Amino acid sequence: MTLIRPTRRDLLRLAAVAPAFAMPATARAMLGAPTDGNPAHFSFTLGQAKITIVSDGYFTLPFGGQAMNAPEEEKLAFMAEHYIDPEVGYSHTNHMYIELGDAKVLVDVGSGTRWFDTTGRLMENLEAAGIDPMGITHVAITHAHPDHIWGIRDDFDEPIIPDAEYVMGEAERTHWLQDGLVDRVAPEDQQFVLGAVNSINAEGLEWTLASNDHEIAPGIRLIDTPGHTPGHMSVAVESDGQQLIALGDCMTHAILNFAHPEWFSGRDSDGAQVGVTRNRLLDMAASDRIAVLGYHFPFPGVGHVRRNGDAYQFVPALWQF
Repeated sequence: MTLIRPTRRDLLRLAAVAPAFAMPATARAMLGAPTDGNPAHFSFTLGQAKITIVSDGYFTLPFGGQAMNAPEEEKLAFMAEHYIDPEVGYSHTNHMYIELGDAKVLVDVGSGTRWFDTTGRLMENLEAAGIDPMGITHVAITHAHPDHIWGIRDDFDEPIIPDAEYVMGEAERTHWLQDGLVDRVAPEDQQFVLGAVNSINAEGLEWTLASNDHEIAPGIRLIDTPGHTPGHMSVAVESDGQQLIALGDCMTHAILNFAHPEWFSGRDSDGAQVGVTRNRLLDMAASDRIAVLGYHFPFPGVGHVRRNGDAYQFVPALWQF
């Protein structure tokens, strides 16, 4: 079996070149790694729903791919003010597992063994959290980028969760499966297309194709959030009047994307649409006091949205023990 594993050179091509001059070390909010690991799951309740955030690991990419349309001096000043490393972006991978009624829903399946050595830990972390992956009833895929879907099959090309119903946006599936797409994208993007096609077409999977407001199960639905990819969708949960939205990758940075929703990254397929989607979601979350989960936000990635002048701010939720 051939595994599609991007090289460091490939990933450097995917992001813009990092700024030639870096902020001093004191301007970075990176703490040292622990010697014996950290917990990889976090549970809480939302009305009658029990929700567990489970990590698939982490990866790093050059930060130059963020805020591609921002004035360089303004971007660098903003990063220095907010302790953001201007050279390296460190991405967590926060999966949401929902238990509500008879439904046990997993959002995205991680990257498996086909991405970075520091990712692909979802299955073992589910089990460490006391969750039986074989008991999952539904798998919702936000979009078909490597860290969200390449873990859909094991090393023998068998579905990793064989008995679940798999749900994906119809527009997302149509985009990746269009004839000749792999020959129309840049060479560095071809393995992304091939990986998406291989994952979607994995043997033994039966897909339910969704449009906006598709109900996965009572209280759990998919909503359109395009821009990062053409058919990107987010997952909304509601129980007893409480709401939470798993954002997928329509927002990837817990500081930048709130203060400047209009700044898009090199991995966004439609930068203008990204800004429209973010502003709509942020306005709704702030107005209706809807909690949010950021897939790449600092673990566990759950918090609230407050207005901050003409922009917004992410407010991490309080942990309860």
